[in-house]
Amino acid sequence: MSESTIALNRQAGFEYFIEERFETGLVLEGWEVKSIRAGRINLKESYVMVKNGELWLFGAHVSPLPTASTHIKPDPLRTRKLLMHRQQINRLIGQVERRGYTLVPTAMYWKQGRAKLEIGLARGKQLHDKRATIKDREWQRDKARVLKGER
Repeated sequence: MSESTIALNRQAGFEYFIEERFETGLVLEGWEVKSIRAGRINLKESYVMVKNGELWLFGAHVSPLPTASTHIKPDPLRTRKLLMHRQQINRLIGQVERRGYTLVPTAMYWKQGRAKLEIGLARGKQLHDKRATIKDREWQRDKARVLKGER
């Protein structure tokens, strides 16, 4: 995890085969930027949907800081608009509607002082695929233990 990474959605890699990744910008309010800088964001149950030809992030939980202003009412689960070029959005819409893909947020990070969201074009895994993933992960862990013991 690099220093510019804010949050990762590890669950997405377990639930989906992520075939392509895209970088998007976000439309955020001031209190959200401050909370994100403090690392108070959770992408675990979030998802991306297409509405009226635009991409929207649903379910991302941004906890407001206790020092948030008194004249605003922070909504932690607010729907946030994602920013991409029209041509990219049209391509993603075609993939999602015709080919059965879904869009899942995989990571959030800082890039030149701006918060960026990485979304993945993904296809859902079946139960046997998830079992294979668990088996591979355990094998890698056991292999690392054996190699560490030999040194």
